[in-house]
Amino acid sequence: MRPQASVLHLDLDAFFASVEQRDKPSLRGKPVVVGGVGQRGVVATASYEARAFGIRSAMPAHEARRRCAHAAFLVGRFGAYREASAAVMAVLHSWSPRVEPLSLDEAFVDLLAATRPVDLSTAGLTELVGTLKAEVAAATHGLTASVGVASSKFLAKIASELDKPDGCYIVQPGTEVQLLDPMRVGVIPGVGPVSQEKLHRIGVHTVGDLHRVSTDELAQAVGRTHAQALAELAYARDDRPVEPVRETKSISVEDTFEHDLVDRTALGTILLTQARQVARRLSEAQLFARTVSIKVRRHDFTTITRSRTLLSATDRTDVIASVSASLLGAVDVTSGVRLLGVGAAGLTTVLQEELFAAETPTESDQADTEDTGRDEAAEAVAPRWLPGLDVEHTAYGRGWVWGSGLGRVTVRFETRDTPPGPVRTFSTEDPDLRLI
Repeated sequence: MRPQASVLHLDLDAFFASVEQRDKPSLRGKPVVVGGVGQRGVVATASYEARAFGIRSAMPAHEARRRCAHAAFLVGRFGAYREASAAVMAVLHSWSPRVEPLSLDEAFVDLLAATRPVDLSTAGLTELVGTLKAEVAAATHGLTASVGVASSKFLAKIASELDKPDGCYIVQPGTEVQLLDPMRVGVIPGVGPVSQEKLHRIGVHTVGDLHRVSTDELAQAVGRTHAQALAELAYARDDRPVEPVRETKSISVEDTFEHDLVDRTALGTILLTQARQVARRLSEAQLFARTVSIKVRRHDFTTITRSRTLLSATDRTDVIASVSASLLGAVDVTSGVRLLGVGAAGLTTVLQEELFAAETPTESDQADTEDTGRDEAAEAVAPRWLPGLDVEHTAYGRGWVWGSGLGRVTVRFETRDTPPGPVRTFSTEDPDLRLI
């Protein structure tokens, strides 16, 4: 265990919702819910104003609407979130090369590897966190973060939750067990609802209760391996290093056939197998893909690629297989296929596929220069005027979708650099209005 508080955990506050409030001045200080907006939609993030009504992540959207009907319900804009996340990660890397992202909105930083002067005293760490948070706000045009600093990753992550939003909590070495003792046992990683129920049956409700239960009794409840891990973490024993992750750009699988294939059923079976392999590799790497692609090489070596960018990332076989099959369905294979492949790109550590399950993918189809054919299926996809998406009008400039229906779309014209803007309604067929 480290003898000093030198692991920092940064967690951006209500990240998705905060980005929306930043970029939409009329929503600042108001309840905002980001996630799936359909009947099967799920809340991804709620602003603190929305949380005051009891709205939480993973709550069904219809329940969130019941609790706060006047909230702004918006779909996700992952381009904006990725841009903000990249700016934050750049700030963190300016402090230390040992940065371990957990998702778009949180990361660990190893201060022992810092390339800037760092004072690990309480006063020094307090000053460091203040400077870091100011740099994050400047880089992201005003986003706030909560920060925890401790002697381990486990304690640093817990600490960042203790003074939200826009807070800082430093766990002094030697006080870790005292801090953990009264906390619910669910704060320990890997203790979910099922494990909690098993622990409750033997009288374990808090971390402190774990200190009074033998490892053998724990093992009977949750298994030997899990029991040993719980016992270690109950005493704040966590020596996991901060591990920077080399970014993986894409994952793909392809097969070349001895004889050209023309049977779509056979090609579909191969595609499903490849989708399973890609999904398994994503799962093993703890990554999720925002883009699914296929590669088709015809008998004459003409190579065609098709890709579809999803509204939300996934590692699910059924999603990857379904998108791949749909893309292949738009490709003429009657002349024979000698190579077929499935790929996943736009990789992220954040899972949003379930939270945005009510939405359908947008398509972005590309072909190698050798392929001059048009993808009519892709061209037939009409714009979906989902609430929160960015738009631009030839006369009025940039804004965002306020709402749509019955062939009309209502837009509020404002950006993060303007005051709250006017609202205007247009036909969805208006040639001067486009999604951006």
